[in-house]
Amino acid sequence: MNRELKKGFRDGIPIALGYFAVSFSLGITMVAAGITPGQGTVMSLTNLTSAGEFAGVRIIAASGTLIEMILTQLIINLRYSLMSLSLSQKIDKKAKLWHRLVMAFGNTDEIFAVAMNHQKSLTIRYMLGLQSLPVVGWTVGTLLGAVAGNLLPTRISVALNVMLYGMFIAIVVPVAKRSRPVLIVSLLAVLLSCLFYFVPVLKEVSEGLAITICTVAAATAGAVFFPVKQEEEDAG
Repeated sequence: MNRELKKGFRDGIPIALGYFAVSFSLGITMVAAGITPGQGTVMSLTNLTSAGEFAGVRIIAASGTLIEMILTQLIINLRYSLMSLSLSQKIDKKAKLWHRLVMAFGNTDEIFAVAMNHQKSLTIRYMLGLQSLPVVGWTVGTLLGAVAGNLLPTRISVALNVMLYGMFIAIVVPVAKRSRPVLIVSLLAVLLSCLFYFVPVLKEVSEGLAITICTVAAATAGAVFFPVKQEEEDAG
């Protein structure tokens, strides 16, 4: 097996485990909203986005309109376009169009963080390995959660949701410990997120739009105050 593919598989294991736990809870939520296990499984297989799917399920449960669904998904998932722009700078120059489309499909928060920390150019083999297990974990977790229905206690379901945040912290902290600029930008993003969560006026901003604003603001600050020199980019 290709070395890059094996490396991607190894890097994707913790993400897959975290996705399985969270999607299990998602499956339970889907059944409560009247979505069948089959429908829920297809949704997760074709939509690799936790916040987007949870929001979509809430809209379905509330009998929301198609326009409401489109606008909600657009706002919540807008940050992925920013991530894709950043990720595109690391993609191997030999990558074909379908390679880039595959990478774009699986570009989630956690996969993006791991891919950006990869020391080499991103090849289709590495990204296939990195994305495959998380897709399987997210889809299978949804199926099993939907089948299990409401058998699990509420406190266990909530605990499964928290695991995803713990996994994301485990990805960011090691990089932040090695790089002061990354640490400062990460803390700035946390500070901005707290403002949108606690400040009365800012609390009215939707979650997806708030994430996008915090991402752009923190990334812009990082680019202005901690620019990467050309020779460092070439060395990476």
